[in-house]
Amino acid sequence: MKIVVLSGAGISAESGIKTFRDADGLWEGHDVMEVASPQGWQKNQELVLDFYNQRRAQLHTVEPNLGHTSINDLQEDHQVVVITQNVDDLHERAGNHNIIHLHGELRKVRSLGDPALIYDWPGDLNLGDTCEKGHQLRPHIVWFGEEVPMLGVAAREIYDANIAIIVGTSMQVYPAAGLISYLPADGKIFYVDPKPQINFELSVLGDRLQVISEKASVGMPLVVSRILEGNI
Repeated sequence: MKIVVLSGAGISAESGIKTFRDADGLWEGHDVMEVASPQGWQKNQELVLDFYNQRRAQLHTVEPNLGHTSINDLQEDHQVVVITQNVDDLHERAGNHNIIHLHGELRKVRSLGDPALIYDWPGDLNLGDTCEKGHQLRPHIVWFGEEVPMLGVAAREIYDANIAIIVGTSMQVYPAAGLISYLPADGKIFYVDPKPQINFELSVLGDRLQVISEKASVGMPLVVSRILEGNI
């Protein structure tokens, strides 16, 4: 059986990583367009680099939670693909396999002159750090206004899945929210969120949808148990 996990900021928030945007529209005190847009990068590269350096450093202070690690139990007997909107590495550190990062990866950087040149980068990134072709490196993050290059890959993985698990995401941000529409007509969906919001794609699913109104660390083990017991 093929299972696709669609994860968002809520699953990482339980580990201590702040969600992408707070209620006041700011991200760690910054307007998101200052630190997560091509325009912000052109305006102040040092500010953007410092912002992501701080986010990268924070990864050393947090650990995966049960929302992440419970996925491992599914991997033993099923084909599992994790499609995440998160840029942290908590899924990897939890032991999850087959991970697609829709919005990039915090611990990677890429060349401004050749986007195909992508490097692992665990520490700080500074002005003057360049690729082998001499181009400045930038965070390997999909910013507002940029294409989501892994979206097509993610859609193809959902296209032949038997079960989709939505966890830690409001399913309100497109294009990621539209991925669920690629699930086969007989596919089952579990939606784990303490305050679930049912968008159009979910509202038409009827009894194919099971909602678990719990945070990830509580709801994911419940979903995993149901699947392993055949209670789907």
